[in-house]
Amino acid sequence: MYFIIRAYDKENSLELRMSVRPDHVAYAKTSGKVVLAGPFLNEAGKPCGSMLIIHAKDQAAADGFAQNDPYQIAGLFEKVSVTSWMPALGDWKPEDV
Repeated sequence: MYFIIRAYDKENSLELRMSVRPDHVAYAKTSGKVVLAGPFLNEAGKPCGSMLIIHAKDQAAADGFAQNDPYQIAGLFEKVSVTSWMPALGDWKPEDV
């Protein structure tokens, strides 16, 4: 199954985000779950949240992945949602992963 994780940073937390970023990126790269990921940007073009599409066996596994993200552990996020998702249109196809 695929899941979209949407996470929104707490205000004025760019310094925290940048300090934890290497651990977050390493976690995402080594998990084997991330299909596509990147930051949300504010009006100034600075990161202010995260969006990840992951592949996980079920909701519990997807929730666990989100909870163990170094950004989450560091207290960066104000709000996180994990939603099941099915690709339907576009150039990317699930078999590409």
